[in-house]
Amino acid sequence: MKAIGYYESLPIDDDNALVDLEMDKPEPSGRDLLVRVKAVSVNPVDFKVRMRKAAENDVPVILGWDAVGEVIALGNDVTLFQPGDEVWYAGAVNRQGTNSEYHLVDERIVGAKPKSVSDAQAAALPLTTLTAYEMLFDRLRVNDPVPGAAPAVLIIGGAGGVGSIAIQLLRAMTD
Repeated sequence: MKAIGYYESLPIDDDNALVDLEMDKPEPSGRDLLVRVKAVSVNPVDFKVRMRKAAENDVPVILGWDAVGEVIALGNDVTLFQPGDEVWYAGAVNRQGTNSEYHLVDERIVGAKPKSVSDAQAAALPLTTLTAYEMLFDRLRVNDPVPGAAPAVLIIGGAGGVGSIAIQLLRAMTD
């Protein structure tokens, strides 16, 4: 399979900062889905990982978190998806990334791709949406009442990915 990755952390203007790779197609096991990747997005975390994580044992690092694709094979313990299902997800930090033709992902962090958006549009959402959701509802707990305070949240500078999604989540999921 084709992939884009690197062997060493180099300045982005170096010819070897990101390289075209030919790798074996991964085999799913356990709760893994093998996804034929149709669209990915680039996040600031890709830059941060690329500058700090080196390849080990001559295995290149493949970046990428967000992906949209089609399930083409299943591990033995998969119960939530079938081949042919269209899915979207943000991958895991302890696995190879999504910048490849095929990607293994645990079914428990995958959702059915919404039919109302294109592959490219859907690929732009998982990591920013998870970040905004966890910030608002898990960390800040915006649905918990604050004695003596109005139920309000003010977002300043919400034009970026996380901010724009946070505004939409607040409108959809709170009063």
